[in-house]
Amino acid sequence: MKKLAAALMAAALLLLPAQAAAQPAPVEAAAAVLMEQETGTILYEQNAHDKLEPASVTKVMTLLLVLEAVDEGRLSLDDMVTVSAHAASMGGSQVYLKEGEQMSVNDLLKSVAVVSGNDAAVALAEHLAGSEEAFVELMNRRAAELGMADTCFCNCTGLPAAGHLTSAYDIAVMSRALMSHPKILDYTTIWMDSIRDGQFQLSNTNKLIRFYEGATGLKTGSTDSAGYCLSATAQRDGMGLIAVVLKASTSEQRFEAAKSLLNYGFANYTLTDVCPGQALPPVNVLLGEQETVQPVLSGSRRILVDKAQLNALTSEVRLCSDVEAPVEAGQKLGELVISAEGETLQTIPIVADQAVARLSVPGLFARLLRTLFMAG
Repeated sequence: MKKLAAALMAAALLLLPAQAAAQPAPVEAAAAVLMEQETGTILYEQNAHDKLEPASVTKVMTLLLVLEAVDEGRLSLDDMVTVSAHAASMGGSQVYLKEGEQMSVNDLLKSVAVVSGNDAAVALAEHLAGSEEAFVELMNRRAAELGMADTCFCNCTGLPAAGHLTSAYDIAVMSRALMSHPKILDYTTIWMDSIRDGQFQLSNTNKLIRFYEGATGLKTGSTDSAGYCLSATAQRDGMGLIAVVLKASTSEQRFEAAKSLLNYGFANYTLTDVCPGQALPPVNVLLGEQETVQPVLSGSRRILVDKAQLNALTSEVRLCSDVEAPVEAGQKLGELVISAEGETLQTIPIVADQAVARLSVPGLFARLLRTLFMAG
């Protein structure tokens, strides 16, 4: 089957600064990562795969498993959870749950996301999995599914435990997974709230929520051995960023490091639509029940680019001239190549929008007769 290169060249017309901001100075912390949320692209890394204690940033995974259960209908925000003696015994950050006390999943989620309640995290874990140990197995299984190769969870809180380790990169990965559940923003963007009918006040441990433009979350953590940790998320102009900082010396240091990374990302990068400048032409189908099939872009039409390259972007459509039936829906017919200054930035597959069956022998004769009749 012949493949022809039919080119459609389109330049991005957005007027943005040609000069990108300078690369940020090394972060004052043991490790750091900056990730763009939609594409998962790493924009900055420093000791990204060093295995370190995450402290309460662990609870990103706890929140992820609970939100997944809610989205799948296995758990309701209105469900009432009865607090066990084990959950009530948790030290560190807490909302002072009592054994036998009942609290809704909604308020427990709020307690974990806003004030990092260890007791609330364990209560949710036990309610969902039967025990904290069983929940930790789910955490490690989900981490493996997400490709978090640097991670081993020993509890759902992040309280110090031998072997409880992860990396800045893995935290960014699980933070991205959590941010794919929009419901989490109902909790992580809270600055001040309350539980127990207003009797217990909550104030967010993540100061960026109040003081950083576009901040959306996500989770703080600190212990003597882990230092000060943070997974900070923010959104501006339709782009989300995730900044992870591990083992900073002070609380202020972690927030300043995260702000520096986020500022760098927003100053340098943007998401832009790469839809071709005109509609893609139908592709001829040989021996098909339909004579053509419509090609469409597969996946997201948006790509991450350095703002300095925006005015140099070009797109080239490479599309086959014909395809032989049968054609499957989603079958590759070509690709859209996005380049800047001679460098290929991204290649997006072009696929068939529907299946086309092969003509049967009677169908083939019928088409031949129609053709002869029209020719006559």
